[in-house]
Amino acid sequence: MLTILSAAIAPALALLTFFYLKDRLEPEPLGMVLRTFLYGALLVFPIMFIQYALKAEGVSSHPLMYSFFTIGFMEEFFKWFIFLYTAFRHTEMDSVYDGIIYGVSISLGFATVENILYLFAHGVDYAFTRALFPVSSHALFGVMMGYYLGKAKFGSRYPRLRIFGAMLIPFLLHGFYDYILLAVTFNWIYVQVPFMIVLWIIGLRKVRAAIQHPIERIQATK
Repeated sequence: MLTILSAAIAPALALLTFFYLKDRLEPEPLGMVLRTFLYGALLVFPIMFIQYALKAEGVSSHPLMYSFFTIGFMEEFFKWFIFLYTAFRHTEMDSVYDGIIYGVSISLGFATVENILYLFAHGVDYAFTRALFPVSSHALFGVMMGYYLGKAKFGSRYPRLRIFGAMLIPFLLHGFYDYILLAVTFNWIYVQVPFMIVLWIIGLRKVRAAIQHPIERIQATK
């Protein structure tokens, strides 16, 4: 049991630490980061219930519908909703990069509980693959969400469009990620690996773009 818990939690903590330490100007309070992590973790259970109900009713039997609506939309919408009504309104979020920290934290909280449940059901042998794909993809969806919500709060002429994009972009990426798993039945890894590489490249570019605008933090605190 301890082995499974460690294998399930370690990738999320490593990724959260990686993104957290990128903020060298003014790191976020650990208490707030852990709180948003917990919010994300608690989201798993109501979302799983809704997904189970939709599947039982045959609402999402088609792979496209299941990938984009039941998985992608449901998970990213609720993470986006929680972000808007917690971290987005909090005074501690005072820069674009702070948005990335909280987006990653909520997403990894969700991914951690999901990973624990999966490894308990299927065994620790899947821990490495889960760390490389589902857990890291959740973190990168959180980067996208947090970046656009950060831009919505600081320095954007179209905040409502940014807020909408903060839900739409992760939802589409998440849906495409799951659709690859369902639609590509032979050697899916040859499609998923390039997708993940592109996702990491885009995510790290967003990280650099957010870090390079400390002026937004200074203006926000005046």
